[in-house]
Amino acid sequence: MRTIWVKVDPWDKKIVTTALEGGADGIMVPKGFSEKVKQLGRIQTISEDGDLKTGKDVVIFTIKSGEDEDEIVKLSQDKKVILKCTDWTVIPLENLIAKGADVIAEVENLRDAETAFGILEKGVKQILFHTSDVLELKKALSVLCSDEEKTSLQEAEISDIIPLGMGDRVCVDTCTSMSIGEGMLVGNSSSALFLVHSESISNPYVAPRPFRVNAGPVHAYTRVPGGKTRYLSELAAGDQILVTDFQGRTTIGIVGRLKIEKRPLMLVKAVVAGTDITTILQNAETIRLTAPDGNPVSVVSLKPGDRVMVAVEAGGRHFGHKIDETITEK
Repeated sequence: MRTIWVKVDPWDKKIVTTALEGGADGIMVPKGFSEKVKQLGRIQTISEDGDLKTGKDVVIFTIKSGEDEDEIVKLSQDKKVILKCTDWTVIPLENLIAKGADVIAEVENLRDAETAFGILEKGVKQILFHTSDVLELKKALSVLCSDEEKTSLQEAEISDIIPLGMGDRVCVDTCTSMSIGEGMLVGNSSSALFLVHSESISNPYVAPRPFRVNAGPVHAYTRVPGGKTRYLSELAAGDQILVTDFQGRTTIGIVGRLKIEKRPLMLVKAVVAGTDITTILQNAETIRLTAPDGNPVSVVSLKPGDRVMVAVEAGGRHFGHKIDETITEK
């Protein structure tokens, strides 16, 4: 996941409030100003007297030549290293990323931030954004905080639907109002997840709840930020999940609460690229999967031959982390 710190030196209250409102992860200020930041909002501070202390937890390194790279690699093993370049260029960052260094790139505009995050198709994990231009900061945070990785989706063909009986299912109420075509990726296997549509649809019985995904039973997996998965039953208020749309665009959502209740369940079987995949969902008309055109499809009207959007991946997972290992899940 991307981490964005904002440097406010000299002190500027407008820059601080813009950083807070824009979703920055930390604010770097001169000594004596950490408490002023805390009065405006709850956020990590970086300063001589901050939550992270400059000179101790965080060091600033101005790279002048290629000879500095090995020292930076060594420093980054136990400290956060903010990298400054005398002449901003991607070459030092490319070299350091190739050597496995975890550094923070200091940038002054959106263009350089996007470059830093995209170097060698991997990019740095963190930047320090330093500008006195409130509009530039606001624009950059809007783009960078919403521009999550894109998930590759495929069409799967429904092969069977089987009523199962009662089980514990999980509704995930988020702090996001989702639109048509948006929901969460959920499945019995971490390597095959169905796009379960949000409850953003009007019907004669229940008012729309665009913040909710009736996701599936307690054992099911869902995709969360950082390329990981978690069991639905593990989620709790304040946790992050991925909101995904039918084109694979993803944004981070925050869990507001879970509702776990006993409900009738159904097994949904499908085939994608010759592979059988499954998920279990509540057996009710308000629960929907997502068609290739983004329209929601009620599970009670599903029939063999219908096509829905899924995310599949090779390999397996261990404690939610993707690994290159053959794992069979049935």
